[in-house]
Amino acid sequence: MPVNSFDQYPMSWRPDKSSLTRPIYLSLANLLEKDIISGHLTPGTKLPPQRELADFLDINFTTITRAYKLCEKKGLIFAITGKGTFISPNAARTITISKEAGYTDIDLAFGATFEQTNFMVVDTIREVAAQKSVEELLNYNNPAGLPHHKKAALKWLKPLNIEANTNQLAIVSGAQSALAIALSSLFEPGNRIATDFFTYANFIQLAQMYHIQLIPIQADTNGMSAAELDKICSKTNIHGVFLMPSGCNPTAHMVSNSRKRELAEIIKKHRILLIEDEINALFIADKSYDYKQPMFNLLPEQTVYINSTSKSICSGLRVAYMIFGDSLSKKIIEGIYNINTKPSSLDIEVVSQLVLTGKAHSIFKQKKSLLQEANKIYNSYFPISNEYENPLSYFRWLPINSKAPGLQVEEEIKKKQVYVLHSDRFISGGQSSTNKYLRISMAATNSFEELNEGLDRLRIHLDHLN
Repeated sequence: MPVNSFDQYPMSWRPDKSSLTRPIYLSLANLLEKDIISGHLTPGTKLPPQRELADFLDINFTTITRAYKLCEKKGLIFAITGKGTFISPNAARTITISKEAGYTDIDLAFGATFEQTNFMVVDTIREVAAQKSVEELLNYNNPAGLPHHKKAALKWLKPLNIEANTNQLAIVSGAQSALAIALSSLFEPGNRIATDFFTYANFIQLAQMYHIQLIPIQADTNGMSAAELDKICSKTNIHGVFLMPSGCNPTAHMVSNSRKRELAEIIKKHRILLIEDEINALFIADKSYDYKQPMFNLLPEQTVYINSTSKSICSGLRVAYMIFGDSLSKKIIEGIYNINTKPSSLDIEVVSQLVLTGKAHSIFKQKKSLLQEANKIYNSYFPISNEYENPLSYFRWLPINSKAPGLQVEEEIKKKQVYVLHSDRFISGGQSSTNKYLRISMAATNSFEELNEGLDRLRIHLDHLN
């Protein structure tokens, strides 16, 4: 029996000892996860110290440690040295973002890509379907992509100055599939990947699925801090870095060329891998920004470079390009075979024909024009003060004064029939941020009139908070 009585002792979590089964640590971890998901333990709640909980349950201290460690790997809890263990901000719910069927509010949340340009793809689909060789596109040959598809891919990426050949390229079913392949092929459960503090929500979810721990790294105006990354890598066993240098989703923050070089030196020094997601790069490729140099060129043998055609051509065709060094080729190709993420060769043929005929450029030009207009409208309501935000981002990162929980903020704005996403959804680590934001989608509404209306409602609501 425990030495001390806990009958009147305040504890934030009192698991039922009678429900524990062997192995105890696993059963305890499952109880903790259940209480988090059910809402019994809310984000930010401080858990009982491990020795205190061990006394309460009359079990070994190391059993508590194992249970906490297991939940920490799942992203359910996080520890702060000297302060304790807390429930993670995103632990209580899935953070995967998708369009809700039948949604009627003004949507400023979903990651759409101006789907009104899809009509420009239809003629090419008909032309490809009418080809005599169309039957050959219906088999499962060449899972990494046909040779002429790869050549079209490199032509499309040429403005980005990628130094690679067709043997270093694979075509997969969208950027998220590319991320899943990279994580499953190159990392192990329990590995750690450094990310921006606020990062792509679906990458957070994928990391949780593969039991990979994300380590948030602070940033300054030039992007992720190289000094902070070096410090963390020197103290902790870091296995990789995830970056979106041409405009992070959700923050739209870019990484300057000088910072890319600094980060490359740290990554090379510690012999870790880089996942470089450059889905927004083409939109600023013809500008005089200091962001053109892909990090892949600096670290070809340690980098997986990802660029999808969803933002620039058509999201429904699900075509993305993975570029990697020769040393990573074998594992990535095996991952493509094992996960079976090959897109239809018919879809890839459509995208390739769009590129080779120049129609892809016309679609891209139209999307870019729409994006410029949408960002102009946004700036009329909420002027962008951060010069390091991608000016042609599909998302804007709006600071707010409310310190209420993210879900509560979203629900309050929903009462105005506007759907937005709070920054809590994008926290890569456990620790909460004192600064709060809303991620605003530039392409989710059905028209610019609707975008104006949604932003106007949002501004009025936020003005009432000040």
